[in-house]
Amino acid sequence: MSETDSPPSAVSQALASNRLGISQVVFFVLASIAPLLVTAGLVPSAFAATGLTGVPIAFVIVAVVLAVFSIGYVAMARHVTNAGAFYALITKGLGRPLGVGGALVALTAYNLLQVAVYGMIGPQLGSYAADNFGLNASWWVWSLLVWAVVTTLGLVRVEISGKLLGVLSSIELLVILALTAKGLTHPAGGHQSFHALSLTDLTATGLGPLLAIAILGFVGFEQTAVYSEEVRDARRTIPRATFLTLGGIAVIYAACSFALTDYYGGQVVNVAQTQSSSMLFALAPGLVASTARTLFLTSLFAAALAFHNACWRYTFSLGREGVLPSAFGRTRSTGVPRVASLAQSMIGLAAIVLTVAAGWDPVNQLFYWAGTTGGFGILILLAVTSLAIVSYFRRDARDESVLARRYAPALAAIALGTMVWLCADNYATLLGVGPTSRAAIWLPSSFAIAAVIGIGWALILKAHSPQTYAVIGLGPESAAHRVPVFSPPANLADTHTSEGSR
Repeated sequence: MSETDSPPSAVSQALASNRLGISQVVFFVLASIAPLLVTAGLVPSAFAATGLTGVPIAFVIVAVVLAVFSIGYVAMARHVTNAGAFYALITKGLGRPLGVGGALVALTAYNLLQVAVYGMIGPQLGSYAADNFGLNASWWVWSLLVWAVVTTLGLVRVEISGKLLGVLSSIELLVILALTAKGLTHPAGGHQSFHALSLTDLTATGLGPLLAIAILGFVGFEQTAVYSEEVRDARRTIPRATFLTLGGIAVIYAACSFALTDYYGGQVVNVAQTQSSSMLFALAPGLVASTARTLFLTSLFAAALAFHNACWRYTFSLGREGVLPSAFGRTRSTGVPRVASLAQSMIGLAAIVLTVAAGWDPVNQLFYWAGTTGGFGILILLAVTSLAIVSYFRRDARDESVLARRYAPALAAIALGTMVWLCADNYATLLGVGPTSRAAIWLPSSFAIAAVIGIGWALILKAHSPQTYAVIGLGPESAAHRVPVFSPPANLADTHTSEGSR
Protein backbone atom coordinates (compact mmCIF):
# COMPACT_ATOMS: atom_id res chain seq x y z
CA MET A 1 0.00 0.00 0.00
CA SER A 2 1.38 3.37 -0.98
CA GLU A 3 1.64 6.27 1.40
CA THR A 4 -1.08 8.14 -0.39
CA ASP A 5 -3.39 5.18 -0.09
CA SER A 6 -2.83 4.55 3.59
CA PRO A 7 -5.82 5.08 5.82
CA PRO A 8 -5.96 8.00 8.25
CA SER A 9 -4.60 7.36 11.71
CA ALA A 10 -6.89 6.61 14.61
CA VAL A 11 -6.23 10.08 15.95
CA SER A 12 -7.16 11.82 12.70
CA GLN A 13 -10.33 9.74 12.49
CA ALA A 14 -11.66 10.80 15.87
CA LEU A 15 -13.98 13.77 16.28
CA ALA A 16 -13.33 16.13 19.18
CA SER A 17 -14.61 14.19 22.18
CA ASN A 18 -15.99 15.30 25.57
CA ARG A 19 -16.74 18.78 24.28
CA LEU A 20 -20.53 18.78 24.26
CA GLY A 21 -22.95 18.66 27.17
CA ILE A 22 -26.70 18.05 27.03
CA SER A 23 -27.52 21.75 26.59
CA GLN A 24 -25.23 22.14 23.59
CA VAL A 25 -26.63 19.03 21.91
CA VAL A 26 -30.17 20.32 22.47
CA PHE A 27 -29.22 23.70 21.00
CA PHE A 28 -27.67 22.07 17.92
CA VAL A 29 -30.82 20.02 17.38
CA LEU A 30 -33.17 22.95 18.02
CA ALA A 31 -31.22 24.93 15.44
CA SER A 32 -31.74 22.27 12.78
CA ILE A 33 -35.42 22.00 13.69
CA ALA A 34 -35.74 25.81 13.61
CA PRO A 35 -38.87 26.16 15.82
CA LEU A 36 -39.70 29.68 14.65
CA LEU A 37 -39.44 28.58 11.03
CA VAL A 38 -41.88 25.77 11.79
CA THR A 39 -44.35 27.84 13.80
CA ALA A 40 -44.29 30.82 11.43
CA GLY A 41 -43.94 28.90 8.17
CA LEU A 42 -44.95 25.26 8.42
CA VAL A 43 -47.96 25.66 10.74
CA PRO A 44 -49.72 28.22 8.49
CA SER A 45 -48.95 25.94 5.53
CA ALA A 46 -50.65 23.04 7.33
CA PHE A 47 -53.81 25.10 7.87
CA ALA A 48 -53.77 26.47 4.33
CA ALA A 49 -52.97 23.24 2.46
CA THR A 50 -55.38 20.93 4.30
CA GLY A 51 -58.21 23.27 5.23
CA LEU A 52 -58.31 21.53 8.63
CA THR A 53 -58.06 23.03 12.09
CA GLY A 54 -56.69 19.86 13.71
CA VAL A 55 -53.05 20.91 13.36
CA PRO A 56 -52.39 20.94 17.14
CA ILE A 57 -53.58 17.35 17.67
CA ALA A 58 -51.68 16.26 14.55
CA PHE A 59 -48.45 17.49 16.15
CA VAL A 60 -49.30 15.58 19.33
CA ILE A 61 -49.94 12.34 17.41
CA VAL A 62 -46.67 12.65 15.48
CA ALA A 63 -44.76 13.41 18.71
CA VAL A 64 -46.17 10.27 20.33
CA VAL A 65 -45.09 8.15 17.35
CA LEU A 66 -41.59 9.64 17.44
CA ALA A 67 -41.39 9.12 21.20
CA VAL A 68 -42.15 5.43 20.69
CA PHE A 69 -39.48 5.32 17.98
CA SER A 70 -36.98 7.02 20.26
CA ILE A 71 -37.24 4.30 22.92
CA GLY A 72 -35.53 1.81 20.63
CA TYR A 73 -33.45 4.49 18.91
CA VAL A 74 -31.61 5.66 22.03
CA ALA A 75 -31.32 2.08 23.28
CA MET A 76 -29.43 1.04 20.16
CA ALA A 77 -27.46 4.30 20.10
CA ARG A 78 -26.04 3.30 23.49
CA HIS A 79 -24.30 0.38 21.80
CA VAL A 80 -23.53 1.92 18.40
CA THR A 81 -21.50 5.14 18.57
CA ASN A 82 -21.05 6.80 15.21
CA ALA A 83 -21.30 10.36 13.84
CA GLY A 84 -23.35 8.94 10.96
CA ALA A 85 -26.24 7.79 13.15
CA PHE A 86 -28.70 6.38 10.59
CA TYR A 87 -25.84 4.92 8.57
CA ALA A 88 -24.41 3.04 11.53
CA LEU A 89 -27.72 1.82 12.94
CA ILE A 90 -29.00 0.52 9.61
CA THR A 91 -25.65 -1.16 8.93
CA LYS A 92 -25.62 -2.92 12.29
CA GLY A 93 -29.24 -3.97 12.00
CA LEU A 94 -29.82 -4.74 8.32
CA GLY A 95 -26.33 -5.27 6.91
CA ARG A 96 -23.64 -3.27 5.14
CA PRO A 97 -25.27 -2.87 1.68
CA LEU A 98 -28.46 -1.41 3.14
CA GLY A 99 -26.34 0.65 5.53
CA VAL A 100 -24.45 2.33 2.69
CA GLY A 101 -27.72 2.79 0.83
CA GLY A 102 -29.16 4.46 3.93
CA ALA A 103 -26.07 6.65 4.24
CA LEU A 104 -26.55 8.03 0.73
CA VAL A 105 -30.24 8.60 1.43
CA ALA A 106 -29.24 10.50 4.58
CA LEU A 107 -26.64 12.56 2.71
CA THR A 108 -29.21 13.39 0.03
CA ALA A 109 -31.84 14.38 2.59
CA TYR A 110 -29.61 16.51 4.81
CA ASN A 111 -28.02 18.22 1.81
CA LEU A 112 -31.47 19.10 0.48
CA LEU A 113 -32.36 20.55 3.88
CA GLN A 114 -29.06 22.44 3.99
CA VAL A 115 -29.37 24.08 0.57
CA ALA A 116 -33.09 24.74 1.04
CA VAL A 117 -32.34 27.28 3.75
CA TYR A 118 -30.39 29.48 1.33
CA GLY A 119 -33.52 29.78 -0.81
CA MET A 120 -35.44 31.39 2.04
CA ILE A 121 -32.82 33.35 3.94
CA GLY A 122 -31.64 35.30 0.89
CA PRO A 123 -35.02 36.86 0.03
CA GLN A 124 -35.93 37.36 3.70
CA LEU A 125 -32.63 39.00 4.57
CA GLY A 126 -32.86 41.17 1.45
CA SER A 127 -36.34 42.37 2.41
CA TYR A 128 -35.24 43.02 5.99
CA ALA A 129 -32.18 44.99 4.91
CA ALA A 130 -34.21 47.08 2.48
CA ASP A 131 -36.92 47.89 5.05
CA ASN A 132 -34.60 48.70 7.94
CA PHE A 133 -31.38 49.95 6.38
CA GLY A 134 -32.26 50.97 2.84
CA LEU A 135 -29.89 48.36 1.41
CA ASN A 136 -31.02 46.77 -1.83
CA ALA A 137 -29.43 43.74 -3.47
CA SER A 138 -30.52 40.55 -5.21
CA TRP A 139 -31.50 37.61 -3.01
CA TRP A 140 -28.46 35.61 -4.03
CA VAL A 141 -26.09 38.29 -2.72
CA TRP A 142 -27.53 37.88 0.77
CA SER A 143 -27.54 34.09 0.43
CA LEU A 144 -23.86 34.14 -0.48
CA LEU A 145 -23.13 36.34 2.54
CA VAL A 146 -24.79 33.82 4.84
CA TRP A 147 -23.04 30.98 3.01
CA ALA A 148 -19.66 32.61 3.72
CA VAL A 149 -20.42 32.89 7.44
CA VAL A 150 -21.63 29.29 7.65
CA THR A 151 -18.52 28.11 5.81
CA THR A 152 -16.29 29.92 8.32
CA LEU A 153 -18.12 28.68 11.41
CA GLY A 154 -18.17 25.17 9.98
CA LEU A 155 -14.36 25.12 10.17
CA VAL A 156 -13.88 26.28 13.75
CA ARG A 157 -14.14 24.49 17.08
CA VAL A 158 -17.59 23.05 17.64
CA GLU A 159 -18.05 24.84 20.99
CA ILE A 160 -18.09 28.22 19.27
CA SER A 161 -20.97 27.19 17.07
CA GLY A 162 -22.73 25.58 20.03
CA LYS A 163 -22.63 28.75 22.13
CA LEU A 164 -23.87 30.85 19.25
CA LEU A 165 -26.75 28.49 18.57
CA GLY A 166 -27.59 28.45 22.27
CA VAL A 167 -28.08 32.20 22.42
CA LEU A 168 -30.13 32.33 19.23
CA SER A 169 -32.32 29.35 20.12
CA SER A 170 -33.06 30.59 23.64
CA ILE A 171 -34.26 34.00 22.46
CA GLU A 172 -36.22 32.39 19.65
CA LEU A 173 -38.14 30.13 22.04
CA LEU A 174 -38.95 33.06 24.34
CA VAL A 175 -40.48 35.00 21.45
CA ILE A 176 -42.55 31.99 20.35
CA LEU A 177 -43.84 31.61 23.90
CA ALA A 178 -44.73 35.32 24.03
CA LEU A 179 -46.69 35.08 20.76
CA THR A 180 -48.40 31.91 21.96
CA ALA A 181 -49.41 33.53 25.24
CA LYS A 182 -50.91 36.48 23.37
CA GLY A 183 -53.01 34.20 21.19
CA LEU A 184 -54.24 32.06 24.09
CA THR A 185 -55.24 35.07 26.19
CA HIS A 186 -57.12 36.78 23.34
CA PRO A 187 -59.46 34.13 21.87
CA ALA A 188 -61.80 35.03 19.02
CA GLY A 189 -65.14 36.27 20.34
CA GLY A 190 -63.80 36.16 23.88
CA HIS A 191 -64.42 32.41 24.21
CA GLN A 192 -61.96 29.59 23.86
CA SER A 193 -62.79 26.58 21.67
CA PHE A 194 -61.05 23.22 21.99
CA HIS A 195 -62.29 21.84 18.67
CA ALA A 196 -58.72 21.92 17.29
CA LEU A 197 -57.75 19.33 19.89
CA SER A 198 -60.51 16.92 18.87
CA LEU A 199 -59.67 13.72 17.02
CA THR A 200 -62.87 13.98 14.98
CA ASP A 201 -61.37 16.58 12.66
CA LEU A 202 -58.65 14.13 11.67
CA THR A 203 -61.12 11.77 10.02
CA ALA A 204 -61.87 14.33 7.33
CA THR A 205 -60.31 14.44 3.90
CA GLY A 206 -56.82 15.84 4.16
CA LEU A 207 -55.53 13.62 6.96
CA GLY A 208 -52.61 12.46 4.83
CA PRO A 209 -51.25 15.91 3.99
CA LEU A 210 -51.83 17.11 7.56
CA LEU A 211 -49.80 14.32 9.17
CA ALA A 212 -47.21 14.56 6.40
CA ILE A 213 -46.74 18.27 7.02
CA ALA A 214 -46.70 17.75 10.79
CA ILE A 215 -43.90 15.17 10.59
CA LEU A 216 -41.74 17.70 8.74
CA GLY A 217 -41.85 19.95 11.79
CA PHE A 218 -39.89 17.39 13.80
CA VAL A 219 -37.17 16.72 11.26
CA GLY A 220 -33.88 17.25 13.05
CA PHE A 221 -34.75 15.79 16.46
CA GLU A 222 -33.04 12.54 15.44
CA GLN A 223 -29.69 14.32 15.18
CA THR A 224 -28.96 13.90 18.90
CA ALA A 225 -27.25 10.58 18.10
CA VAL A 226 -25.12 12.28 15.42
CA TYR A 227 -23.17 13.96 18.24
CA SER A 228 -22.59 10.73 20.19
CA GLU A 229 -18.81 10.79 19.58
CA GLU A 230 -18.47 14.34 20.89
CA VAL A 231 -20.59 14.37 24.05
CA ARG A 232 -19.71 13.73 27.65
CA ASP A 233 -21.18 10.38 28.73
CA ALA A 234 -23.11 9.46 25.58
CA ARG A 235 -25.16 6.79 27.37
CA ARG A 236 -26.84 9.46 29.51
CA THR A 237 -26.59 12.58 27.38
CA ILE A 238 -28.09 11.27 24.12
CA PRO A 239 -31.31 9.80 25.62
CA ARG A 240 -31.90 12.87 27.78
CA ALA A 241 -31.26 15.27 24.89
CA THR A 242 -33.52 13.26 22.59
CA PHE A 243 -36.58 13.14 24.85
CA LEU A 244 -36.06 16.67 26.15
CA THR A 245 -35.94 18.06 22.62
CA LEU A 246 -38.84 15.96 21.36
CA GLY A 247 -41.08 16.77 24.31
CA GLY A 248 -40.20 20.45 24.28
CA ILE A 249 -40.87 21.09 20.62
CA ALA A 250 -44.07 18.99 20.71
CA VAL A 251 -45.46 21.25 23.44
CA ILE A 252 -44.34 24.39 21.59
CA TYR A 253 -45.85 23.31 18.26
CA ALA A 254 -49.14 22.15 19.75
CA ALA A 255 -49.50 25.24 21.93
CA CYS A 256 -48.58 27.69 19.19
CA SER A 257 -50.86 26.14 16.56
CA PHE A 258 -53.67 25.98 19.13
CA ALA A 259 -53.06 29.66 19.94
CA LEU A 260 -53.56 30.48 16.26
CA THR A 261 -56.89 28.61 16.12
CA ASP A 262 -57.90 30.26 19.37
CA TYR A 263 -57.00 33.76 18.20
CA TYR A 264 -58.44 33.57 14.68
CA GLY A 265 -61.33 31.22 15.44
CA GLY A 266 -63.27 29.97 12.45
CA GLN A 267 -61.22 32.17 10.11
CA VAL A 268 -57.89 30.49 10.85
CA VAL A 269 -57.77 28.61 7.52
CA ASN A 270 -58.66 31.70 5.48
CA VAL A 271 -56.10 33.79 7.34
CA ALA A 272 -53.43 31.16 6.77
CA GLN A 273 -54.19 31.09 3.05
CA THR A 274 -53.91 34.86 2.72
CA GLN A 275 -51.29 35.90 5.30
CA SER A 276 -48.98 32.90 5.61
CA SER A 277 -46.19 33.56 8.14
CA SER A 278 -47.54 37.02 8.94
CA MET A 279 -50.44 35.43 10.83
CA LEU A 280 -48.14 34.45 13.69
CA PHE A 281 -46.37 37.80 13.90
CA ALA A 282 -49.76 39.56 13.91
CA LEU A 283 -50.58 38.04 17.29
CA ALA A 284 -48.39 40.63 19.00
CA PRO A 285 -47.65 43.64 16.76
CA GLY A 286 -44.95 46.08 17.73
CA LEU A 287 -41.72 45.15 19.47
CA VAL A 288 -42.51 41.44 19.77
CA ALA A 289 -43.43 41.13 16.09
CA SER A 290 -40.33 43.09 15.08
CA THR A 291 -38.17 40.88 17.25
CA ALA A 292 -39.85 37.79 15.82
CA ARG A 293 -39.11 38.92 12.29
CA THR A 294 -35.46 39.41 13.21
CA LEU A 295 -35.30 36.02 14.89
CA PHE A 296 -36.91 34.43 11.86
CA LEU A 297 -33.70 35.32 10.07
CA THR A 298 -31.47 34.04 12.86
CA SER A 299 -33.54 30.85 12.95
CA LEU A 300 -32.85 30.31 9.27
CA PHE A 301 -29.16 31.01 9.82
CA ALA A 302 -28.98 28.59 12.75
CA ALA A 303 -30.69 25.90 10.66
CA ALA A 304 -28.19 26.42 7.82
CA LEU A 305 -25.28 26.01 10.24
CA ALA A 306 -26.77 22.97 11.97
CA PHE A 307 -27.55 21.15 8.73
CA HIS A 308 -24.08 22.00 7.46
CA ASN A 309 -22.61 20.32 10.54
CA ALA A 310 -24.90 17.29 10.18
CA CYS A 311 -23.88 16.85 6.54
CA TRP A 312 -20.14 16.87 7.16
CA ARG A 313 -20.55 14.39 9.99
CA TYR A 314 -22.08 11.87 7.63
CA THR A 315 -19.42 12.59 5.00
CA PHE A 316 -16.73 12.20 7.68
CA SER A 317 -18.16 8.84 8.77
CA LEU A 318 -18.09 7.47 5.24
CA GLY A 319 -14.63 8.88 4.56
CA ARG A 320 -12.88 7.39 7.55
CA GLU A 321 -14.22 3.95 6.62
CA GLY A 322 -13.14 4.23 2.98
CA VAL A 323 -16.65 4.27 1.52
CA LEU A 324 -15.86 7.80 0.35
CA PRO A 325 -12.31 9.12 -0.27
CA SER A 326 -10.29 8.98 2.95
CA ALA A 327 -9.61 12.74 2.84
CA PHE A 328 -13.18 13.25 4.08
CA GLY A 329 -12.37 11.20 7.18
CA ARG A 330 -9.43 13.23 8.49
CA THR A 331 -9.81 15.86 11.21
CA ARG A 332 -7.55 18.74 12.17
CA SER A 333 -6.45 19.88 15.63
CA THR A 334 -9.80 21.66 16.02
CA GLY A 335 -11.62 18.33 15.78
CA VAL A 336 -13.32 19.37 12.52
CA PRO A 337 -12.83 17.43 9.25
CA ARG A 338 -11.84 20.33 7.01
CA VAL A 339 -12.32 18.60 3.66
CA ALA A 340 -15.75 17.24 4.61
CA SER A 341 -16.87 20.66 5.87
CA LEU A 342 -15.62 22.46 2.75
CA ALA A 343 -17.35 19.88 0.55
CA GLN A 344 -20.69 20.78 2.14
CA SER A 345 -19.96 24.46 1.53
CA MET A 346 -19.33 23.75 -2.16
CA ILE A 347 -22.68 21.96 -2.43
CA GLY A 348 -24.43 24.98 -0.89
CA LEU A 349 -22.64 27.32 -3.27
CA ALA A 350 -23.56 25.15 -6.26
CA ALA A 351 -27.24 25.19 -5.26
CA ILE A 352 -27.30 29.00 -5.09
CA VAL A 353 -25.52 29.37 -8.42
CA LEU A 354 -27.75 26.79 -10.11
CA THR A 355 -30.91 28.48 -8.85
CA VAL A 356 -29.77 31.82 -10.25
CA ALA A 357 -28.60 30.33 -13.57
CA ALA A 358 -31.84 28.38 -14.09
CA GLY A 359 -34.05 31.28 -13.09
CA TRP A 360 -35.80 29.27 -10.38
CA ASP A 361 -37.86 30.88 -7.67
CA PRO A 362 -35.65 30.68 -4.56
CA VAL A 363 -38.49 30.36 -2.05
CA ASN A 364 -40.77 27.97 -3.90
CA GLN A 365 -38.33 25.79 -5.81
CA LEU A 366 -35.20 25.90 -3.67
CA PHE A 367 -36.54 26.35 -0.17
CA TYR A 368 -39.97 24.69 -0.17
CA TRP A 369 -39.44 21.89 -2.68
CA ALA A 370 -35.97 20.96 -1.44
CA GLY A 371 -36.95 21.28 2.22
CA THR A 372 -40.09 19.18 1.84
CA THR A 373 -38.17 16.51 -0.04
CA GLY A 374 -35.38 16.47 2.53
CA GLY A 375 -37.92 15.97 5.29
CA PHE A 376 -39.49 13.09 3.39
CA GLY A 377 -36.07 11.44 3.14
CA ILE A 378 -35.60 11.67 6.91
CA LEU A 379 -39.02 10.06 7.42
CA ILE A 380 -37.98 7.14 5.21
CA LEU A 381 -34.81 6.72 7.29
CA LEU A 382 -36.79 6.72 10.52
CA ALA A 383 -39.01 3.91 9.24
CA VAL A 384 -36.06 1.82 8.00
CA THR A 385 -34.11 2.45 11.20
CA SER A 386 -37.03 1.08 13.22
CA LEU A 387 -36.70 -2.20 11.32
CA ALA A 388 -32.94 -2.15 11.87
CA ILE A 389 -33.42 -1.77 15.63
CA VAL A 390 -35.71 -4.81 15.78
CA SER A 391 -33.22 -6.87 13.74
CA TYR A 392 -30.21 -5.74 15.81
CA PHE A 393 -31.70 -6.65 19.17
CA ARG A 394 -33.13 -9.91 17.88
CA ARG A 395 -29.55 -11.15 17.48
CA ASP A 396 -28.31 -9.69 20.78
CA ALA A 397 -30.63 -8.33 23.47
CA ARG A 398 -27.75 -6.38 25.09
CA ASP A 399 -29.60 -6.32 28.44
CA GLU A 400 -32.19 -3.92 27.03
CA SER A 401 -35.86 -4.24 28.01
CA VAL A 402 -38.28 -6.07 25.72
CA LEU A 403 -40.07 -2.76 25.21
CA ALA A 404 -36.92 -1.03 23.91
CA ARG A 405 -35.67 -3.84 21.74
CA ARG A 406 -38.88 -5.28 20.30
CA TYR A 407 -42.28 -3.72 20.93
CA ALA A 408 -41.46 0.00 20.63
CA PRO A 409 -39.42 -0.21 17.40
CA ALA A 410 -41.94 -2.62 15.83
CA LEU A 411 -44.84 -0.26 16.57
CA ALA A 412 -42.77 2.66 15.32
CA ALA A 413 -41.98 0.83 12.07
CA ILE A 414 -45.70 0.30 11.40
CA ALA A 415 -46.65 3.88 12.25
CA LEU A 416 -43.75 5.50 10.39
CA GLY A 417 -44.25 3.22 7.39
CA THR A 418 -47.87 4.39 7.23
CA MET A 419 -46.69 8.01 7.34
CA VAL A 420 -44.24 7.35 4.51
CA TRP A 421 -47.11 6.04 2.42
CA LEU A 422 -49.28 9.05 3.33
CA CYS A 423 -46.49 11.42 2.29
CA ALA A 424 -45.84 9.62 -0.99
CA ASP A 425 -49.55 9.41 -1.79
CA ASN A 426 -49.99 13.14 -1.18
CA TYR A 427 -46.67 14.40 -2.50
CA ALA A 428 -48.18 16.63 -5.15
CA THR A 429 -50.32 18.26 -2.46
CA LEU A 430 -47.25 18.78 -0.31
CA LEU A 431 -45.45 20.56 -3.15
CA GLY A 432 -48.52 22.48 -4.26
CA VAL A 433 -48.34 21.10 -7.80
CA GLY A 434 -50.50 18.94 -10.06
CA PRO A 435 -50.52 15.15 -9.59
CA THR A 436 -48.69 14.63 -12.89
CA SER A 437 -45.96 17.18 -12.14
CA ARG A 438 -42.42 15.95 -12.76
CA ALA A 439 -41.34 17.45 -9.45
CA ALA A 440 -43.87 15.30 -7.56
CA ILE A 441 -42.45 12.21 -9.25
CA TRP A 442 -38.71 12.80 -9.44
CA LEU A 443 -38.03 14.54 -6.13
CA PRO A 444 -39.23 11.68 -3.90
CA SER A 445 -37.76 9.17 -6.35
CA SER A 446 -34.30 10.64 -5.73
CA PHE A 447 -34.10 8.61 -2.52
CA ALA A 448 -34.74 5.35 -4.31
CA ILE A 449 -31.97 6.26 -6.75
CA ALA A 450 -29.59 7.14 -3.88
CA ALA A 451 -30.37 3.87 -2.08
CA VAL A 452 -29.75 1.78 -5.21
CA ILE A 453 -26.44 3.55 -5.84
CA GLY A 454 -25.38 2.99 -2.24
CA ILE A 455 -26.30 -0.69 -2.23
CA GLY A 456 -24.55 -1.20 -5.55
CA TRP A 457 -21.39 0.55 -4.34
CA ALA A 458 -21.33 -1.58 -1.18
CA LEU A 459 -21.52 -4.75 -3.27
CA ILE A 460 -18.68 -3.48 -5.47
CA LEU A 461 -16.58 -2.85 -2.35
CA LYS A 462 -17.40 -6.33 -1.09
CA ALA A 463 -16.12 -7.87 -4.32
CA HIS A 464 -13.10 -5.65 -5.00
CA SER A 465 -12.10 -4.11 -1.65
CA PRO A 466 -13.03 -6.56 1.11
CA GLN A 467 -10.88 -4.78 3.69
CA THR A 468 -12.97 -1.62 3.22
CA TYR A 469 -16.22 -3.55 3.17
CA ALA A 470 -15.27 -5.23 6.46
CA VAL A 471 -15.11 -1.95 8.41
CA ILE A 472 -18.33 -0.40 7.11
CA GLY A 473 -20.31 0.87 10.08
CA LEU A 474 -17.55 0.41 12.68
CA GLY A 475 -17.20 4.15 13.25
CA PRO A 476 -14.29 5.13 15.55
CA GLU A 477 -13.07 1.51 15.57
CA SER A 478 -12.60 1.43 11.80
CA ALA A 479 -8.99 2.69 11.89
CA ALA A 480 -7.85 -0.24 14.03
CA HIS A 481 -9.37 -2.71 11.56
CA ARG A 482 -8.18 -1.10 8.31
CA VAL A 483 -5.60 -3.37 6.65
CA PRO A 484 -3.71 -3.51 3.32
CA VAL A 485 -5.74 -4.69 0.35
CA PHE A 486 -3.84 -7.95 -0.17
CA SER A 487 -2.95 -8.73 3.46
CA PRO A 488 -6.13 -9.26 5.48
CA PRO A 489 -5.54 -10.81 8.88
CA ALA A 490 -6.55 -14.41 9.24
CA ASN A 491 -9.06 -13.65 11.95
CA LEU A 492 -10.79 -10.73 10.19
CA ALA A 493 -13.71 -12.85 9.12
CA ASP A 494 -14.02 -14.29 12.62
CA THR A 495 -13.94 -10.82 14.14
CA HIS A 496 -17.00 -9.82 12.15
CA THR A 497 -18.79 -13.16 11.90
CA SER A 498 -22.11 -11.67 12.88
CA GLU A 499 -21.94 -9.03 10.17
CA GLY A 500 -19.28 -10.02 7.65
CA SER A 501 -21.64 -12.15 5.63
CA ARG A 502 -24.31 -9.52 5.53
